[in-house]
Amino acid sequence: MKIILANPRGFCAGVNMAIQCLEECVKLFGSEIYVYHEIVHNKYVVERFSSQGVTFVNHVEDVPDGSILLFSAHGVSPEIRRQSALRNLQTIDATCPLVTKVHAEAIRYARDHYHIILIGHQGHDEVIGTMGEAPESITLVETAEDVDQLPFDENTKIAYLTQTTLSVEETQVVVSRLKQRYPNIESPPKGDICYATTNRQHAVSQLTPQADLVLVLGSQNSSNSRRLQEIAASMNTQAYLIDGVDEIIPDWLEGVETVLITAGASAPQIVVQECIDYLIENHEAELEEITTREEHVTFPIPKELRKIQATS
Repeated sequence: MKIILANPRGFCAGVNMAIQCLEECVKLFGSEIYVYHEIVHNKYVVERFSSQGVTFVNHVEDVPDGSILLFSAHGVSPEIRRQSALRNLQTIDATCPLVTKVHAEAIRYARDHYHIILIGHQGHDEVIGTMGEAPESITLVETAEDVDQLPFDENTKIAYLTQTTLSVEETQVVVSRLKQRYPNIESPPKGDICYATTNRQHAVSQLTPQADLVLVLGSQNSSNSRRLQEIAASMNTQAYLIDGVDEIIPDWLEGVETVLITAGASAPQIVVQECIDYLIENHEAELEEITTREEHVTFPIPKELRKIQATS
C-alpha cells in the first residue's frame, strides 16, 4: 500500500493563532478559562483543552461575572461583545483575521446602504457572527436556487460576502447566479474564502485521481473539512471524514493500493500521524508527501493578550 500525504493540510494560521491564545491563557490564568463556542471545530482539540479544565460555553450568561472569556476563531457578533461587557468579563479575541475582514466588509457595506447577500451555511458560528454585524442588512443564501428566491429587484444596491471556509467551486456557482440576477452587484476587491481553505481544496483536487481511498481528518462540524471529503467523493473516489484512527473501518481498505490522507484546517497533525502509523504497521504502507502549494502565513496573537504577557 502507498500513502500520499497531502501538503498543505491541517492547521491554518488562524487556527494556530487561536490555539496559541488559549494555551497562553491557561499558562497565565490557570484552568478557570471560558471559551465562547468551540475554540476551533475539532473534537480532539476541544477535548484536550476540556481535560485541562477549560470550559466551552454557548451562552455568555453561563460565564461567571468578571471571568476570562476567549472568543473563538470563528468570531462573534457585537451583541455577544455587549453581553460580555455587561458581565464585566475580561475578553480576549481570538477571531481569525480573515473572518474579521469579512465583518469589516459587512459593516462598511451596511453603512453605505447596501443590502448584503452572505453566502454561507445556516447556523455556522462564523455566519452567525457576521450576520450579527448588520442583521437588518444581510440575507443568507446557501445555493444558486436560494438566489432565485431573493426578493430584491436588479436596481437594489446589493453586495455579496462569503463565509471563509466554503467550497471554491460551489461558491462560484452561487456568485455566477447572483451576477446574472444583479449585474451591478458589488463585492470586496479580494475574495473572502481563506487561503488555507483554497489550498487544501486544491491539493485534494490535484491528488485524488492518484488514490483509491481518501481519508480526511477533521470533525463533522468543520465546514472546511466537510468540503474536502465532498470534493474527493465528487471525483468518484471513496472518501471519508474521520476524527481519528479509531474511526477507520478495515473494510474500507480492502483492495486499496493508494490512500490519500489530508486534514481540515482545524485538525491537528497528531491525528494525521496516528492514521499514518496505523497504515504502516498494519498494511506495510509506504509514505510519500506531495506539496501542491507553499504556505508561509502567520498571525500574531491578539494585542490584549500581548499586553497581559508584557505585565505578567
